[in-house]
Amino acid sequence: MTKPLIVAITSCPVGIAHTYMAAENLEKAGAAAGVRIKVETHGSIGVENELTPAEIKEAQGVIIAADTSIDKARFAGKPLVQVGVQDGIHKANELVQRILENRAPIQKGNLSAETNNETEGSFGKKIYKSLMNGVSYMVPFVVTGGLLIAIALSLGGTPGPNGITIPEGSIWATMNTMGGIAMGLMVPILSAFIAQSIADRPGLVPGFVGGMIAANGSLYGSEANAGFIGGIIAGFLAGFIALGMKKLPVPKAIQSIMPIIVIPVISSLIVGFAFIYIIGQPVAALFSALSNFLASMQGGSEIVLALILGAMIAVDMGGPFNKVAFLFGSGMIAQGNFSIMGPIAVAICIPPLSLGVATFVLKNKFTSAEKEAGKASFAMGLFGITEGAIPFASSDPLRVIPSIVIGSMTGSVIAMLGNVTDHVAHGGPIVAVLGAVDNVVMFFIAVAAGIAVTVFLLKILKKDQVVPAPVAASPVTEAPATAPVANPAAFSKLTDILSPESIVLDLDSDTKEGAIHQLVTTFDSLGKITSSQDFEDAIYSREAESTTGIGMSVAIPHGKSATVKEPSVVFGRNQKGINWNSLDGEPSKLIFMIAVPEDNKDDAHLKILQMLSRKLMDNTFRDQLLQAKGKEEVMHLLDTVQ
Repeated sequence: MTKPLIVAITSCPVGIAHTYMAAENLEKAGAAAGVRIKVETHGSIGVENELTPAEIKEAQGVIIAADTSIDKARFAGKPLVQVGVQDGIHKANELVQRILENRAPIQKGNLSAETNNETEGSFGKKIYKSLMNGVSYMVPFVVTGGLLIAIALSLGGTPGPNGITIPEGSIWATMNTMGGIAMGLMVPILSAFIAQSIADRPGLVPGFVGGMIAANGSLYGSEANAGFIGGIIAGFLAGFIALGMKKLPVPKAIQSIMPIIVIPVISSLIVGFAFIYIIGQPVAALFSALSNFLASMQGGSEIVLALILGAMIAVDMGGPFNKVAFLFGSGMIAQGNFSIMGPIAVAICIPPLSLGVATFVLKNKFTSAEKEAGKASFAMGLFGITEGAIPFASSDPLRVIPSIVIGSMTGSVIAMLGNVTDHVAHGGPIVAVLGAVDNVVMFFIAVAAGIAVTVFLLKILKKDQVVPAPVAASPVTEAPATAPVANPAAFSKLTDILSPESIVLDLDSDTKEGAIHQLVTTFDSLGKITSSQDFEDAIYSREAESTTGIGMSVAIPHGKSATVKEPSVVFGRNQKGINWNSLDGEPSKLIFMIAVPEDNKDDAHLKILQMLSRKLMDNTFRDQLLQAKGKEEVMHLLDTVQ
């Protein structure tokens, strides 16, 4: 029988980490619930894994986990759950269950995403989502333009009394012009897609026109333009005007031309006249004063600004505070002020780089899974992706977040005092390598200092991962393998707490949930636990923290519960393999389930994990367990686990 299908869309403002983290967790949640799930991602490189009309028609329901505007018209008539991208990461299982339990509202027919959003969430949430939609489209223009300019300056520029100049007529001058064009589109794109988020396609034209006017101060008698603040105002003005016009009752004869002629033309005129004659000059004056104030900041004020920027970048690792600081720095670049983006570029990379370094130098502070995640975090930090630190902050927020915030603040202040500037709206060593940063040496000194402070704080704040020392074996007595262990810490090998009756050579289920239930039932039949449901809850509670699929075809689910009488282990085998969301993506064929009393003070489960992990690293041993013909042969092999 074909499994039910759920379709989903994930998207975050920048379209890098959160988009794909939410997609991965939704796919895992679908597999755990025994359903197929296909996720369409709206990332920085565009739409990937696009849903087909046939798949949408077949789907039991739709999940949208996005902080940008998503057109929902194609899902008319389908149960649909819409949440932010963070819920897609942290509440994936709950979202899948809402679809499966028919607790999702039916999407109304032929309404755009924005129209339906009017009934979903607060007005403030709608404003935030529209702003983030504009930012998500703006970022590639700023990064592309900035990098083109940086490459042209670094490779084709020559130092002079007035700074770096590029010879006219050279290929580098052409590249510099291309970069300037891309940068010049920053404000119009921001404005256009804010408006599009509010009013759908009818808002796109007035938003773009308003953004172009905001970026051209000569139209409203100002030497300076209104910058990104003006673009934001123009975008929201255009969006709400277009949305209001969409709601006007009009004769059927002109309904078809409303979205392509009437609304764009009239709303563009309203936005244009309003900006030129009313809004533009005051906003330009405000933005110019802000730019001049920031450019003139020295001493203590400069340090305070750097502290604030560093804290905002690190505290939510790609969330709203991070985006506000990033947008502020981007706007300053457009005004020719590169000194604000310099400290931001440093702060952006410190959290992921610091956690990567910490997992290497503070080995006793992190689990084996976290050490593996540290490699990815370090790589993401090199490219200025702050989200690499999220897994660590999620598992230990009270210790990790203060550490990375203080580290980023340190690096930001050093960068500000060291006159580090950044011509590109991006961060991390990549921008320094590509020549976008001035005072490169100070850039790397600031990054190194931020990492050092973060690692030092993690060393102080984070608790050690307790690995119990080997316990001397008690004098061996001729007791049956199923006999209770008088002293839970006294076992010296696995077979002291595992008997032939604890072995299930052919697990009936091919799902993680089914295997867990069968192994828990085995504990119950052996009299090792007093409540199957309570212990199963303990197992799932541990699984919710992180997968116990350690890779190499092995999973070691474990739980501590008051329902457990004594430390025990059961072993199950499934030759086909079970999807356990393992770290290496491989299905689990060998499953060891560990049960330990809740009040066990000897960390018996850690000792069992240590024994198993060490032995299961042996490829030959794993192959022998897979090929063993009977329980006696398996017991003989497990007798060597000590």
